[in-house]
Amino acid sequence: LFLAVCAVGIGGTFQYGYNVSIISAPTQHIHKFLNETWSSRYHKELNPDLLTFLWSVIASIFSLGGLCGALIGGSMAIRLGRKGALLMNNVIAILASILMGISFPTGLFELLIAGRFLIGINSGIGFCVQPLYIGEFAPKHLRGGLAMGTSIFLTGGILTGQIIGLRQEMLFFFPVLELLGGEKHLPLLLSSSCVPAFAQLLFLPWFPESPRYLLIDRGDELSCAKALKRFHGSSEYRREMEDIQRECFALDGEKPKKPWQLFTDRGVRWQLITVIVMTMGQQLSGINAIYFYATYVFEQAGILAEKIPYVTLGTGICECLTALSCGLLIDHVGRRCLIIGGYVLMTLWCTVLTFSLTYQELYSWVPYLSMTCVFAFILSFGLGPGGITNTLTAELFVQSSRPAAHMIAGTVSWISFFTIGMLFPFIVNGLQQYCFVVFLLECFFVAAFIFVIIPETKNKSFLEIKKEFHKLNFGRNA
Repeated sequence: LFLAVCAVGIGGTFQYGYNVSIISAPTQHIHKFLNETWSSRYHKELNPDLLTFLWSVIASIFSLGGLCGALIGGSMAIRLGRKGALLMNNVIAILASILMGISFPTGLFELLIAGRFLIGINSGIGFCVQPLYIGEFAPKHLRGGLAMGTSIFLTGGILTGQIIGLRQEMLFFFPVLELLGGEKHLPLLLSSSCVPAFAQLLFLPWFPESPRYLLIDRGDELSCAKALKRFHGSSEYRREMEDIQRECFALDGEKPKKPWQLFTDRGVRWQLITVIVMTMGQQLSGINAIYFYATYVFEQAGILAEKIPYVTLGTGICECLTALSCGLLIDHVGRRCLIIGGYVLMTLWCTVLTFSLTYQELYSWVPYLSMTCVFAFILSFGLGPGGITNTLTAELFVQSSRPAAHMIAGTVSWISFFTIGMLFPFIVNGLQQYCFVVFLLECFFVAAFIFVIIPETKNKSFLEIKKEFHKLNFGRNA
């Protein structure tokens, strides 16, 4: 099971995290490339405003691609299977890597934009299908911990991108990073997304398709039994087989639903509202504001400017470690406790950080309090909403609704990601440190919503979770 999660994650959410962070490393080289290409093509200098626009397009087109990937990921998972969709997704990643890699030798920045769009599609599909696949082959007593592979590989991808971003400073310790560090090797850096794609193409075929997909969607009981034996062992698979058969009988041949059908299905009304609130809450929780203010906070704490990238790297390590910790705790503590506790703690740290940033220069110890709050907020996010949100999305729906639910969750996530990216500079400029008041209110609201609405899903089958929501969807007397 562990090896299966690794084979799925390396070409899934690892790509998402890696490609979010890696684009910041070669910013100056890409600016130089845009200027030189424009000058050689049109025999005039590139306008600074147009340069900013082109760079913004290169950076943000990834989000548009992610949205498109989320919209088609569920359909691919239904038609090709969960494993088949992930394998096919690597073709998109390889094509994107080729386009980004040849953009510099050919002098065509349009290929770089196209490559970033395609790798965004790849990330959107992976972000949709990976938790779907893992949630369906994991036994219910380990489902939370294995589903945390989604967040662990995402944070691992971000951390890898941050490490490569520090390549120049780390050449003394890791000379191999010179391969990606120089300007002439920039095509290698931009095409490096093909490495996890090839790794998944090499390892994932050794693992079977989702057992639930084989039995419920395809009606192939023999292949389902073989897959369960591979995942759970010959002595433990029968219990999972019985659980899948009960769900198959309850669905009575119901076909996979389209996303728009969920909005009119009263039986999943509160599950859908829950997923939308949690997904928006995760993206709008203030984690972006924390990273934005991190450099300022570290400067005020007296950390030298040249050392700040290393401290920022520490925040990435912190987030990665909390994802691992959450994976170890989730099946013991439960989902509700972790996610509610995470949001409550984030509300607390936002409150403290608002005061500490306001009185930053009043006392000498206040900057250190602000720095502590930054790390504490990241820890709370990783232990709560950063990891639990995707796990709950996979657990709240039965087989016929699950792909469509992941498509909706992915779409909401990418739209929220894009929206906060567009509005965040205006929020910070207008409210400055008081922007955290907005985020603490949002965190408190989401915590209250989850406390009132979401039942504990630990060690429960998908049918048992559906029954928990039946009272909310149809009334207590239903």
